[in-house]
Amino acid sequence: MRNNTKLTAALLSLTMFTACGANADSNSSVSEKAEYIQITQAEAKSIIDSGEEHIILDVRTEEEFNSVHIEGAVLIPDYEIADRAESELPDKDMLILVYCRSGNRSKRASEVLVSLGYTNVKEFGGINTWEYGIVQ
Repeated sequence: MRNNTKLTAALLSLTMFTACGANADSNSSVSEKAEYIQITQAEAKSIIDSGEEHIILDVRTEEEFNSVHIEGAVLIPDYEIADRAESELPDKDMLILVYCRSGNRSKRASEVLVSLGYTNVKEFGGINTWEYGIVQ
């Protein structure tokens, strides 16, 4: 019986050691939170002009978009990103350049995109300070 107690204690110790190791690994992956990248408008314009495949995402309202937007932009209002992104932006690895009017909604929308699993999101602020041409 004494040998059984030692064996049981050894197995319990091994199980606890393995479980602690698993928790440490899963905690480290949780701490490596995916994030979007904030870039300057000049960097965004450079990407647009480079020919690199990308999507320009305007997250303002339809009224704002219809009054003025960046050429080639796709509209998904920030309050609809969670519901529409996966059907309208199916490639989660595509480079997505996000903007709004002043930069607040684009930051929130970028966070939502990342939480949905998008891996290449770059936010560049608002159209209010965009100096590179617009569609009216």
